[in-house]
Amino acid sequence: VYIQCIKHIITMGKQALILLPEIGLTPQFIERFERQLNVDIAVLHSALQDRERLHAWLRARDGRALVVLGTRSAIWTPFQQLGIIIVDEEHDLSYKQKDGFRYSARDLAMIRSQQENIPVVLGSATPSMESLQNAVKGRYKELKLGRRAGGARLPRINILDIRASKMHGAVSQTLLESIQYCIEKNQQALLFLNRRGYAPVIMCHDCGWVFKCSRCNIQMTYHKHNNKLCCHHCGHVEKLINNCHECNSHKIIEIGHGTQRLAETLEKILPSAHLIRIDRDSTRRKGAMQSMLNDIHSGGVDILIGTQMLAKGHHFPRVTLVGIIDADRGLYSADYRASERMAQLILQVSGRAGRAENPGTVIIQTHHPEHPLLTTLIEHGYAKFAELVLRERKEALLPPFSYHALLRAEAHDMQLSRKFLTDAKSRLPATNKLQMEIFGPIASPIEKRAGRYRMQLLLQSTDRSRLRQILEPWVKILEQIPSARKVRWSLDVDPQDML
Repeated sequence: VYIQCIKHIITMGKQALILLPEIGLTPQFIERFERQLNVDIAVLHSALQDRERLHAWLRARDGRALVVLGTRSAIWTPFQQLGIIIVDEEHDLSYKQKDGFRYSARDLAMIRSQQENIPVVLGSATPSMESLQNAVKGRYKELKLGRRAGGARLPRINILDIRASKMHGAVSQTLLESIQYCIEKNQQALLFLNRRGYAPVIMCHDCGWVFKCSRCNIQMTYHKHNNKLCCHHCGHVEKLINNCHECNSHKIIEIGHGTQRLAETLEKILPSAHLIRIDRDSTRRKGAMQSMLNDIHSGGVDILIGTQMLAKGHHFPRVTLVGIIDADRGLYSADYRASERMAQLILQVSGRAGRAENPGTVIIQTHHPEHPLLTTLIEHGYAKFAELVLRERKEALLPPFSYHALLRAEAHDMQLSRKFLTDAKSRLPATNKLQMEIFGPIASPIEKRAGRYRMQLLLQSTDRSRLRQILEPWVKILEQIPSARKVRWSLDVDPQDML
């Protein structure tokens, strides 16, 4: 679909911009586009050197590059004559810049298409609730693909109740047998676990003390290959000491599973199987991701283990089994978007199974097989699931039925953050307070990060234009508040992450 749209735009002498959620997807897109289009293609993403990025930027500006492929920052690329914008996996959280200059590349694509009077295509098998609601309202035109590419059949999705089941680490006996059967048939199995590292918690068996990051007060993840504890929030790293800081006991145990531990478990049980692990740790070296993808496509890999890096857009013709190791994390979360993210990830990773002539099977391991969101998703599909979520959001007046602006503050002293937000709240125009709801100041769900205490003030309104009218003068006022000089603060409109 994308290629046909681009071909049509090129014949008109115009250029095309394609936004992708992950750097890892660019090599396969480049290969397909070069084969099909035979035009100059520029690539823009954060892993490029400045010189490479500038060269691509200039080729697009001068009209020499007819196609630009890039991650979210590519939305700022200048074009001589832009004819279409395509946003692949439009629902993906990575399109939101969450620090520094905050913006949503997807939403900016819509604004840019309006300004330049060109079409924009938002592609997704699991659209965001905002996009679905815009389609219902008639703001977007909804086009549905009724069948998979190449006529492949949809995979069969099974919920596996693992309560009281025999487990091999994080893998149930039932899933293990399915993996073995898959390998015997010379097919590939993909195991999805969206948690890198070896174990997410290191605990003293005698007193229950847990190793936490001194800068975030959050459990540190154990990385066994270098015997290091790593905070996945601030990046703080320290060596694992084999005695408890509280009681000096040497009975230190690992709780939970990450991709490294999952790989170790399967290597012990299936020593003859060729296994590959794809996550942020294993793909840090330049070219590592492409090398691993080449191994997968060449047939030299039996089991793929990975995080959400494997869930998006990849085409693995020999993968016939997908195992979702832990489906329960998204069912109980402080973030109201967690269930939506869970459903999107489950269906995205399930879509890697059975993409060629062999039918696919998906096994979802869970301790909560009767959970209504999970059963609705599996038994009735994403459309019905989204209908249920949108109904809940409407009753609770949550986005997309309202609009949020989140003022965050962080400081080494919690009282400084609280003081600034209290001052900020008091400076909201009194006439506008009646037209919206104000929540806070309250501590952020992750209260401490990188040595700073975090608090937030949430503004909610059912009228976007009214909220914008409030924010524009308020931001100028915030810059003048004396307490603002003692904190780091940011205003996030349409926040995608409330933590």
